[in-house]
Amino acid sequence: MLASSGYIIGMVVYTGTQTRSSKNSKSPNSKFGRVDLEINKLSKILFVMMVIFAGCIIILDGLKGKFYIKFFRFLLLLASIIPISLRVNLDLAKIWYSY
Repeated sequence: MLASSGYIIGMVVYTGTQTRSSKNSKSPNSKFGRVDLEINKLSKILFVMMVIFAGCIIILDGLKGKFYIKFFRFLLLLASIIPISLRVNLDLAKIWYSY
């Protein structure tokens, strides 16, 4: 802001990363709770275990016939290992507590 009615000629050499435009260009931080991170980690572990169990069943049965169809069949049978209702109940509880 100029106090007089004159003018100033200037040149900006380096503005740095602390300027308003560079601060606003970053992606915003998302809030993700520890419970969500823990449930995601456990779901990944359970999925890997489910694939390993299905693979072990196929190997113990002997790789005869269309074993890849049996593999997907066992994946579907073992899908109840991952509790989808846990995730749904957690999200509903968050909504309830927010009110």
